[in-house]
Amino acid sequence: MFGIFKKKPLEIKSPVDGKVVDLESVPDEVFANKLVGDGVAIIPQNGEFTAPIDGVVSKIFDTNHAYIVTSDSGIDVMVHIGLETVSLNSQGFSPVVSQGDKVKAGDVIIKADLEYIKQNAADTITPVVISDEKSYKSIEKFYGDMTTAEIIMEVK
Repeated sequence: MFGIFKKKPLEIKSPVDGKVVDLESVPDEVFANKLVGDGVAIIPQNGEFTAPIDGVVSKIFDTNHAYIVTSDSGIDVMVHIGLETVSLNSQGFSPVVSQGDKVKAGDVIIKADLEYIKQNAADTITPVVISDEKSYKSIEKFYGDMTTAEIIMEVK
């Protein structure tokens, strides 16, 4: 009876088609040791990176290699496209929206040239992390081949 008052978990959808893997498997200590936050990583199959949740694009990094979408409840989800991609100085990345824009899960945020990134950065693996551990109790993670419509995490 009191289940109607339970808060529904925040469903985080894959921001790109690809294979979802453990964050610990990312070949970068900052992400693998969860120093930026907890989550998963995706080996992308295409270059269209979307909003993983409904919310506001609270940050697009100057080099366009990463972005944060903030939910109405204040949970930040960061998508970091590839590893050591900040050194590309925006080469290979084209933002589709602007910081401050309201978005729905699945809206394209950044288009990336994966071939360029493969040739000029350390890796295309894309960490998707919840940065503020005080904003949630637990994260349920789902692994395997996913599309942008599929849930990769549930945040409670």
